[in-house]
Amino acid sequence: MPRAVREQQMMDAAVRTFAQRGYRAASMDEIAELAGVSKPLVYLYLNSKEELFTACIRRESKALVEAVRAGVEPGIPADRQLWSGLRAFFTHTAENPDGWAVLHQQASSHGEPFVSEVGALREEIVAFVTGLIGAAAREAHRDRALPDRDVAGLAQALVGAAEALAGWANVTPGVSAKEAATTLMNFSWAGLENLMHGRGWQSRGD
Repeated sequence: MPRAVREQQMMDAAVRTFAQRGYRAASMDEIAELAGVSKPLVYLYLNSKEELFTACIRRESKALVEAVRAGVEPGIPADRQLWSGLRAFFTHTAENPDGWAVLHQQASSHGEPFVSEVGALREEIVAFVTGLIGAAAREAHRDRALPDRDVAGLAQALVGAAEALAGWANVTPGVSAKEAATTLMNFSWAGLENLMHGRGWQSRGD
């Protein structure tokens, strides 16, 4: 079997084990057994438990970003772009619950260097969503856009909401990717649309 294929088998086993057992409790023995290889071979290919976990984070991050980017069709109206991106995100996290658990729960809770790896993923997705919101603002205003600071803040809020909702959807029976995406669109798009047309919420008396 080619080395690249064998490595993917090992990472498949590792992602499943890390997601279900947790990074600290997962053992290289368990991962090797699930992958159908010897423990020395896992060490030979992937060096250490830390490096194996890092490789899993990077692989799952890349797959998620590629899925979201592929789900957005350029040139369609802004709300359809956001909808298709959200649906692609929730479809991927629903179809890959172990990968999402590694990224959203395990990696973010075990310090460096794992937090930085997940942070890089989040920055890439936030940058992508920032572009979508900025394009939507330009589409709405024609000759002006929302301030950059507002766009950046909205992107952070939207990504944070998507992360939380994906975690909830993956442990709640019967919640489909389409339903999760619809929930977030209903929560976010009305507000975004109002902002883009100059109808932002204003506090009174504060």
